[in-house]
Amino acid sequence: MVTATATFLLLGLGGLVTSHEAGMSVPDWPTSYGYPMFSLPIKFWKGGAFFEHTHRLLASGIGFLTTILAVWLWFKDPRRWMRWLGVLAFVLVALQGVLGGLRVTLHMDKLGIVHGALAQSFFVLICALALFTSRWWQNSAAAVYDRRSNSETSTAVADRRYSNLRWLVLFTTLLIFTQLILGATMRHQHAGLAIPDFPAAYGKIWPDTSAVAVARYNADRIEVISENPITAFQIVLQMAHRMVALAIFIGVAVCAWLAWRRLGKRDALARLAVYWLALIVAQIILGAVTIWTNKAADVATAHVLVGALSLVTGALWCAAAFHRPEPLSRVEPVDTISSAFGANPALAANK
Repeated sequence: MVTATATFLLLGLGGLVTSHEAGMSVPDWPTSYGYPMFSLPIKFWKGGAFFEHTHRLLASGIGFLTTILAVWLWFKDPRRWMRWLGVLAFVLVALQGVLGGLRVTLHMDKLGIVHGALAQSFFVLICALALFTSRWWQNSAAAVYDRRSNSETSTAVADRRYSNLRWLVLFTTLLIFTQLILGATMRHQHAGLAIPDFPAAYGKIWPDTSAVAVARYNADRIEVISENPITAFQIVLQMAHRMVALAIFIGVAVCAWLAWRRLGKRDALARLAVYWLALIVAQIILGAVTIWTNKAADVATAHVLVGALSLVTGALWCAAAFHRPEPLSRVEPVDTISSAFGANPALAANK
């Protein structure tokens, strides 16, 4: 949970780096202005370099935390798949660090898109590890297994309640991930707002993308001196971003309605689905405010963070809904989180 929280903060710092266009404020890597990263004099910590260097330091701290987590899981968790998930987390955080460095040394904006997508994937994985090591996960595994052992009929009924719903949640979650990639692509083009108005687009439902129209848009842009000219592709990309946002809203709304109806308001997944819908509504509002404020850095960063929470909420919903517990002869429920990693772990693979 500590690693997941730190990763969430790092996503926010990454958003500020991009919003302030500070990605190249520190031009070298792995050093910083020729100094070792951890001994950069405070006089350099100003302007865009503050955001970029702080981002590097927090990223290094998360790499350290992930290493501890991977080693801890390998030696203390009897579930083989959990041990390998820890290894995967370590590989991803190392790859993420290298991609961040190459983005600086190679001056490639496209690497920034991959860097952002991998950051979201790593955040989902770390949150999933927090879920899988939780007391709730272990106790629910035992409870579900007992129910299935005692009554195959009730199990079939319970499975039908989740039928189609969990697949809809999975599809919507993948749609959110696609949307985050679209957003990262837009943010790393450094062309400002390709469409400056909302909910209309240049006063229309679908804007004109002809060469003459695009030339007129560029001539009318206030920031044309300091920003790159926009292209027809960028306009279409932002329209696709809006259309996918609408599809996500409909998908999450249907998921919340079905979960509330089939599972009941007392069910944890039903409440999580309603929370998911609230996140999507907040995300749409933040997206609109981002346009109305001409991409204000704090609003755009909040938009990134709520998007990350929306993605991880759908992913954890899927993990819980698709969960198939291991036999009780291999895994026993734990009473506390710490007991799973103590000197006498309750997860006894040899029993």
